[in-house]
Amino acid sequence: MRLEAVFFDVGETLVDETREYGTWADWLGVPRHTFSAVFGAVIARGGDYRDTFQHFRPGFDLDTERERRAGEGQAETFGEENLYPDARPCMAELREMGLSVGLAGNQTARAETILRALDLPVDVIGTSDGWGVEKPDASFFDRVVTEAGCPAESVLYVGDRLDNDIRPAQKAGLRTALVRRGPWGHILRDEQAARACLFHVDSLAELPALIRKHNGD
Repeated sequence: MRLEAVFFDVGETLVDETREYGTWADWLGVPRHTFSAVFGAVIARGGDYRDTFQHFRPGFDLDTERERRAGEGQAETFGEENLYPDARPCMAELREMGLSVGLAGNQTARAETILRALDLPVDVIGTSDGWGVEKPDASFFDRVVTEAGCPAESVLYVGDRLDNDIRPAQKAGLRTALVRRGPWGHILRDEQAARACLFHVDSLAELPALIRKHNGD
């Protein structure tokens, strides 16, 4: 079936989170490479990335610490410089091809405000805070389909995580594309979900041509 809409995950699909995780290491008072090593180990064993914070500070509450950081002028943030270089051109080209383009990720209300301020070439911006549901819940992907305005099988969801992006999107009937970058993209393994992907890419720059070929354009 022809693809009519493409929705992207945010973290490590469009936004390089290297700097931001580094600031969390600084906040915890641990070397950045040490934080990264534990982060990778948590992902490799299939744990929640938030377990990384617990390793260094048992009882750590991420929401509370986010507020503390903001109160001290060190709020989580990102900008144009943190977008992967292929992100904006890919989205712009897809829109020029006549496809509906959206963002949909597990992000805070603050992150949604930042995303909207970036004036990205998209039709829809959705976040877990804004929608009141987060991945991998099936309702999140039902909302993606509703926002896309076309059948689930005509929606392509692009993500870096097999566990949080790809597998649940497939269960909801969407087509999927795995972008192999970031810690989850390189560490996680799920052969069944990976095989079921319509596309595998190392760069979003590859995506428009693949979609053109799939759609027979």
